Amino acid sequence: MAKTVETRRQGQGIGLGGRYARWLAPAGGGAAAVIEMIVIMAAAMGITWLVLPQNPLLLGMGFPWAWLLPVILALRYGTLVGVGAVLMLLGGWFFFDEIGAHSGAFPRMFFMGGLLLVLVAGQFGDVWNTRLARARAVNRYLDERLAALTKNHYLLRISHARLENDLLARPTTLRDTLSQLRAVALQDAMNGGNTGPLAGAQPMLQVVAQACQVEGAALYACDGERVVPNAVASIGPAFEIDVNDPLVRHCLETRALAHLRSTGLQQDAQTRYVAVAPVLAGSDRLIGVLVVERMPFLSLTYENLQMLMVLMGYYADGVEHARATHGIQEMAPAIPYAFALDYARLSRLRHETGIQSSVVALVFDLDEARDALFEQVVRSRRALDVAWPVRNAHHRAMLTLMPLSDAQAVSAYLVRIEDMLRAQFGTDFSSAHIGVYTLSVPAEGAEEALMRLLHRCQLDGASTITAVQADGTRDASVASAGPARAG
Repeated sequence: MAKTVETRRQGQGIGLGGRYARWLAPAGGGAAAVIEMIVIMAAAMGITWLVLPQNPLLLGMGFPWAWLLPVILALRYGTLVGVGAVLMLLGGWFFFDEIGAHSGAFPRMFFMGGLLLVLVAGQFGDVWNTRLARARAVNRYLDERLAALTKNHYLLRISHARLENDLLARPTTLRDTLSQLRAVALQDAMNGGNTGPLAGAQPMLQVVAQACQVEGAALYACDGERVVPNAVASIGPAFEIDVNDPLVRHCLETRALAHLRSTGLQQDAQTRYVAVAPVLAGSDRLIGVLVVERMPFLSLTYENLQMLMVLMGYYADGVEHARATHGIQEMAPAIPYAFALDYARLSRLRHETGIQSSVVALVFDLDEARDALFEQVVRSRRALDVAWPVRNAHHRAMLTLMPLSDAQAVSAYLVRIEDMLRAQFGTDFSSAHIGVYTLSVPAEGAEEALMRLLHRCQLDGASTITAVQADGTRDASVASAGPARAG
């Protein structure tokens, strides 16, 4: 019973008052309404003539029964149909007067009052029909939206299921893996670094193995063109490298990732390895090779191998951090190590793979009102970003290094920050006089580009500089800054 009531309720729609509403107030009009008016009025006057031949219009009976049907038609179809019913009633009076069905003078006030009543009823009918048409249009729109939302919900469920499957196949994202590699490099730097050729190799290899689903691999250092036979780090069962293997030779010759589908490799090549990835420092200096012996078949995809190359390049930059960050720290001695390291890494990543990264600078005036805004901006950074708070005698700024972020991602970040300031403080960048400057990390001339950004932000000669790491800790190794030279 409850189901029947609910179904009946749903069938009424918006703007309908009951189960007979569609009959009392039909959606259409036009020719059908005119025909219905003519038939109903003619039938009613014919029936009353047969019943009361001396008073077919039911005059003087205590109630103006003759106007009942015109009023109903006016409410049902509107003013025009109601006026048509009045005209038919008027024509009926003259017809009955000609045949002598009634006697007396023309009831002028009777027809005038009835006409006014029909006009008022017709006005209500017009308003009712207009609102009903709008309500039905809204109902159709809502039905379409509901159908679209139903389809989108179904697609979202499918996408969610696919994302779950992807997560099972690849438990970490590129951003998470880069964050882990950064933590490995920073930990090695805080421990004084490693004098070996491949510093932090073992924890790096563990991170790469987890991200790329590698089950067995070993990392070997290279002395020029020669591969050192002893593995620096390994995952899975130990094995010795075969320098004469086709994949190893192809990797050493091309300085590129080698696998069975590599360009230039013989199709009938016999190899015991799955892939061999070079560890390139600088532009083309080979410092090691990663030999992958075991990997799940489903993980052997182009995207996974590309991710492996990106991670090895990122690690190579970490190994060469002293040389990579030397130019930046020479121009700005106060720049935090974490910021300089990642900036140099991302510049190299842009050069090698074309992946864009960005720097966003938000400049605040030095006053108490801006301090709360500044602290909120510091807390609103992303997990992978490296924040560099800078302060001089006149300004306070937040430089945020955003890895793997193009101009579109920067715009989304700025919109999010401005919306947050507007929601919490009732202000925006313009009202708070916050300067916004952006920089796309270039592949060449990264040091000069960063110094130009500092000059645009009026941060030359910053006195206090502190870095915020990806894990939320501050770099305690940074002392007060001296004047920064423009590049």
